[in-house]
Amino acid sequence: MRDILNHYIDGDWVASTGEGMQDIVDPSTGHVSGRLILGTAEDVERAVAAARRAFPGYARVGVQDRVALLHRIADLHEARVEDMAQAVTADIGMPIAFARMTVAAGAGQFRSLAKALPDYHFALDQGGTRIVREPIGVAGLIPPWNYPALQSAEKIAPALAAGCTMILKPGTPFTNQVLAEILHEAGVPRGVFNLVNGRGSVIGTALSRHADVDMIAFTGSTGVGIQVQKDAAETVKRVSLELGGKSPHIILPDADFKAAAQGAVAKVMSNSGQTCAAPTRTLIPRARKAELEALILGAAEAIRVGDPLADMFMGPVANEAQWHTVQRYIQSGIDEGATLLCGGPGHPEGRDERCAGGWFVRPTVFTDVGNGMKIAREEIFGPVMSLIAYDSVDEAVAIANDTPFGLAAYVDGGDEALVQSVAGQLRAGQVMLNGANPDLQAPFGGYKQSGNGRIWGLAGLEEYLETKAMVGIR
Repeated sequence: MRDILNHYIDGDWVASTGEGMQDIVDPSTGHVSGRLILGTAEDVERAVAAARRAFPGYARVGVQDRVALLHRIADLHEARVEDMAQAVTADIGMPIAFARMTVAAGAGQFRSLAKALPDYHFALDQGGTRIVREPIGVAGLIPPWNYPALQSAEKIAPALAAGCTMILKPGTPFTNQVLAEILHEAGVPRGVFNLVNGRGSVIGTALSRHADVDMIAFTGSTGVGIQVQKDAAETVKRVSLELGGKSPHIILPDADFKAAAQGAVAKVMSNSGQTCAAPTRTLIPRARKAELEALILGAAEAIRVGDPLADMFMGPVANEAQWHTVQRYIQSGIDEGATLLCGGPGHPEGRDERCAGGWFVRPTVFTDVGNGMKIAREEIFGPVMSLIAYDSVDEAVAIANDTPFGLAAYVDGGDEALVQSVAGQLRAGQVMLNGANPDLQAPFGGYKQSGNGRIWGLAGLEEYLETKAMVGIR
């Protein structure tokens, strides 16, 4: 049992003004692993006040000092990779080997900005006008729970690099506790970073509505993102949203089918399907449908599911509520007439005794899916893959774009010119070609209902900057 009983405000671990507690449940076992203090609006008030006091001083800290701070954080982050990876697995059941990779990616957010910052032009003269980029102020950071080490870092790192102060409403308890310890040890000045644990409906709402919070950076579901934007509207603050997706993966007729099938399955099933950019709609040429179905079936059936502390590709989903949500979607696919290629309702077989009570889902693949079916329209956030057949490349592009979302897309094919042409027609913020992995320095964010604004790299930094024009410079 590990209890998290304090918030981190103004450079110290402090008691909450409230007494509410929430059990922390290990998704691998279903057993309680600790307790989390639930913060209050008053706790948010204290954190915002600390961040507001700290902002004038931190905003004046020079670029080289910010670079040094980011490097110290990255060094400590890398030194505690195992602590943080174990925390990620305890929080959401992510397989430990994959957790280590995502922790390294989180450290990379600090390191890459430290390297890029000295060459960034915070001031640029244009004739008699100087265009200045300066920190926006106090930022409310609301990351999700599905990649906790990476997704907190991708908000904290650019905020620190820009010269902002911040309040973090964590998506998970254990991982963000370790991260806060790292930031404290690295010497982040008092009040610059604050952390308030609690429910999104309380902490997130208080941050979104607060007049002294200058921007909100939110990652999560489209429905919650809409509410965040509504809550922030009365104070006209900037809102950066990275929301849901229902990403298409077009496998062109001349693709390497074996590689494309294996890559498609891996990207959908990774992290138990709890990835906003997962290519859950796989578009396959009807003329070679049976061939691709067989390859995808083989890849899905080879996935190892079980104890995330062992050598497994897939652990559980993050909690009981998510397990039941995924089960309802699987049943809806069956009810709407899609063909179940593998998986289906219920728990996978063969779980060991330790994980008997965990929230494991069977890797599930449907074929004969129509793009109007619920499993093709809505984000499931689980290991469920839909195969949709097409007759022409133009039809594939039309199906791919026929969605309210536009976060990511994938294209596999042998003709590079055609691959790039198809990618250029897709209405998505990032398109991965022929098995490429996401570039964590490239802008990432959505079209349509997948959000606005961008994270990662210099595009992520600029979310935390305001633009000032000083006219009449001599």
